[in-house]
Amino acid sequence: MSLSPFAGKPAPAELLVDLPRLVTAYYTGQPDASVSTQRVSFGTSGHRGSSFELSFNEWHVLAISQAICLYRQVNGIDGPLFLGADTHALSTPASVTALEVLAANGVQVMIAENDEYTPTPAISHAIICYNRGRTSGLADGIVITPSHNPPESGGFKYNPPNGGPADTHITKWIEAKANELLAEKVLGVTRMTYERALRADTTHRHDYLNTYVADLKNVIDMDAIRDANLRLGVDPLGGAGVHYWSAIGEHYGLNLEVVNQHVDPTFRFMCVDWDGRIRMDPSSNFAMQGLIGLKDRFQVAFACDPDHDRHGIVTPTGGLLAPNNYLAVSIDYLFQNRPHWRADAAIGKTVVSSGMIDRVAKRLGRRLYEVPVGFKWFADGLFDGSLGFGGEESAGASFLRRDGSVWTTDKDGLIPALLAAEITARKGRDPSEIYQDLTRELGEPFSTRVEAKANPEQKALLSKLSPDQVKSTELAGETIQSILSHAPGNDQAIGGLKVMTENGWFAARPSGTEDIYKIYAESFIGEDHLKRLVAEAQVLVDAAIAPR
Repeated sequence: MSLSPFAGKPAPAELLVDLPRLVTAYYTGQPDASVSTQRVSFGTSGHRGSSFELSFNEWHVLAISQAICLYRQVNGIDGPLFLGADTHALSTPASVTALEVLAANGVQVMIAENDEYTPTPAISHAIICYNRGRTSGLADGIVITPSHNPPESGGFKYNPPNGGPADTHITKWIEAKANELLAEKVLGVTRMTYERALRADTTHRHDYLNTYVADLKNVIDMDAIRDANLRLGVDPLGGAGVHYWSAIGEHYGLNLEVVNQHVDPTFRFMCVDWDGRIRMDPSSNFAMQGLIGLKDRFQVAFACDPDHDRHGIVTPTGGLLAPNNYLAVSIDYLFQNRPHWRADAAIGKTVVSSGMIDRVAKRLGRRLYEVPVGFKWFADGLFDGSLGFGGEESAGASFLRRDGSVWTTDKDGLIPALLAAEITARKGRDPSEIYQDLTRELGEPFSTRVEAKANPEQKALLSKLSPDQVKSTELAGETIQSILSHAPGNDQAIGGLKVMTENGWFAARPSGTEDIYKIYAESFIGEDHLKRLVAEAQVLVDAAIAPR
């Protein structure tokens, strides 16, 4: 991984996206459905791309929106559809296009009051609240967001009636139908003008912000945070929750300062990520230099990405917590401080999350539910309460209400951020200090994530790696205990490979959203052992994706 000279520095003018060109390309580009990179493709979190590359523009949104209307008809989903969008430049045009199609197809659409930006968790929360106690007339939702991806990106995500990211069988159906429509140059799409769509009897306004904020007391101990009078700082990173935080502070009487209330689709206030791109990734030390700079001003500071489904936590004692470290702290705290959760509620983690979570789960006596990357695998468990917590190594998590019922089934960046405040208020120690306690008791993991460029063909090769391609019986000096191509929790393909020893592991998989592959590695021995793990993993991956 070669660092850009801009990494960790404020974004210079030459890196800012040309917004007029970007939006013009959204409306004028005509993707060719015979070109794989220009087709609709649902990854782990919906369809993503850029209008500059003909991978996300109006035709894609027309086709996907129509496909969702057809999917709803086939499956008898006839309740309201909750529609939200984040602050990326392409999100507002895409939400306009989507509404034109949804309204023309007679879908009851719930759009935000005052055209407020809408975080992903607010959509999931709205779907779940509406569907509670219903067996028919169920609601679903759409979130228009490319999450933390760069400013020129666009994204489109469907959430079915369980409130979570759509499962593979749903996205494959929608993807296939959308590509049929794309191949027909969207002639099969029914739409009306935006003005008519706004006036349609089927278009309604919904107060996402205040509904979500007022309910937070049922998932987080807001009284404890208020009574401790903690100094809290938040940087919404110009994201969809920008107005939610001040509303939370006012509603619950918190000592909370929103340090950045700017919405700018160029995201010019960001520091540049490792590779020289602007990326609103709360897990990146490079991108989060601004947030890290708050550590001495507040007892806890936090940030969320543009759709607010990821969290970053900063403390005076530890700076930016690595996502895995904070997940371990959250799990350890929640399962000891939520007495109304089911006694058999399990802990959900992905195959590339820290082994520290395994050790915490064992100490708590809780079942571990290990799944491939993708929050969709946690949705059903969170929905029925059999999972208390689901978290991804990329700083995305959700957990149950205090009474053990479902809160959201999609990632929620706000509640882990507020949980850091609850932990600090009730324990008198911040999450960084508590993590150090865990390492003294359970061992200290050393971890890294290596990213490298990979084209679609190389990514495909990597996703098909199988255990029998690993001939070695040792990894970094330890006996290999297991080689996984399927997750132990649900036996689903992980889209790569995970190799484990007693004190270390690595996993290699292609990104579902960018033309890169990732190697995750962790050692409970030390940095030198970790370097050896990564080197041996790199040799294996490079050989696997080398041109034949």
